[in-house]
Amino acid sequence: MPLKERITDDMKAAMRAGEKERLAVIRMITAAIKQREVDERIVLDDTQVLSVLEKMIKQRKESVAQFQAGNRQDLVDKESAEISLLQAYLPSRLSDAEIDALIADAVAATGAASIKDMGKVMGIIKAKAQGRADMAAVGAKIKAKLGG
Repeated sequence: MPLKERITDDMKAAMRAGEKERLAVIRMITAAIKQREVDERIVLDDTQVLSVLEKMIKQRKESVAQFQAGNRQDLVDKESAEISLLQAYLPSRLSDAEIDALIADAVAATGAASIKDMGKVMGIIKAKAQGRADMAAVGAKIKAKLGG
């Protein structure tokens, strides 16, 4: 089942069950997806929907950091709950060993020898690990491996 359909079905289920918080988050997801579809005049596939979800999670993590700095625990709790609902739509996370193996394969495939080749390696890994790994952490690992 495509991810957009799953989100729509979950929205209907949340409406029937009267889960207001969950419904609000799912409506935010559908609004973000529709906004991107309208802006780019395309229909998003699962990979593009995952990128929308990752962007929303990143925004909420940044908000959590700001709210913690401002001693607003109520808002930290709200954003954290939204993050957990958003993460439910992401595929299972890759382990560190799996990420290291992907990096090693990508370095071998591209023949990367220095930090200048990081873009090539990152391009290969991003296609395979989209939604399954924190790309910032993956980037740091690639940089360390290439001696940056």
